[in-house]
Amino acid sequence: MWLERMTWPDVKQLDLGRLVVLCPLGALEQHGHHLPLSTDTDIVTAIAQGVEAARPAQLLGLPTLWTGHSTHHLSFPGTISVRQMHYIDLVVDVCRSIVDMGGRKIFFLNGHGGNDVPLRAALREIKTDAGAVPDLHVVSASYWQLAAATIARHRESGVGGVSHACEMETSIMLHLRPDRVRMELARRDGPTHPSPYRKADMQLAKPVYCVNEFHEISETGTVGHPDLASSDKGQSFLDGIVHEVGTFVDDFLTW
Repeated sequence: MWLERMTWPDVKQLDLGRLVVLCPLGALEQHGHHLPLSTDTDIVTAIAQGVEAARPAQLLGLPTLWTGHSTHHLSFPGTISVRQMHYIDLVVDVCRSIVDMGGRKIFFLNGHGGNDVPLRAALREIKTDAGAVPDLHVVSASYWQLAAATIARHRESGVGGVSHACEMETSIMLHLRPDRVRMELARRDGPTHPSPYRKADMQLAKPVYCVNEFHEISETGTVGHPDLASSDKGQSFLDGIVHEVGTFVDDFLTW
């Protein structure tokens, strides 16, 4: 089920407490020379649609929140960003609306790395504000963390190849929206420093946290190896991600 397709009487009749309410979070930001600004939103929306299609009676999907916390990309034209404190407030207010409607299992599915820090802070605020609501569970996860096994299985690149406008994102976009991908402009880019503490990869858990502006680590706006992308690989990535995110949703339904 999708909230935007319903009327308010439809929503009033739902037993929201037994459903997972899925809130996809995207961004509108630069993705190198070869991918559109909508990439994060396109990908997380496709994942959410795939998860919902397998369990439409158990999941209520919300429209993807297309704007994100993308301050680190603002040196590249086209990026739209919400400041961190405002993004926290936005997520808290979205969640409050869902709780007021009767939602008790709320899942923020993140599709943009910059959303992660304010999203975690928002969940802390939600817990403080609504901690007395019985049986309320609000969770968040970035799809690449839930689907780490799929990404590791299908990627060809080593460390540094899967990060931003990379092998994986480019492959998925070639599968979803090939008309928006300019493969002739795809170039490898990203940090080249030999220190293991300064590498960038979705599957690299770094013990040291630091903040960079994106132009400090990439000339083109790409971090990774988009030249290894293919449409077939994109379908494999997407199918596996949908399956692994869905596995979590099935477990979440039992909470």
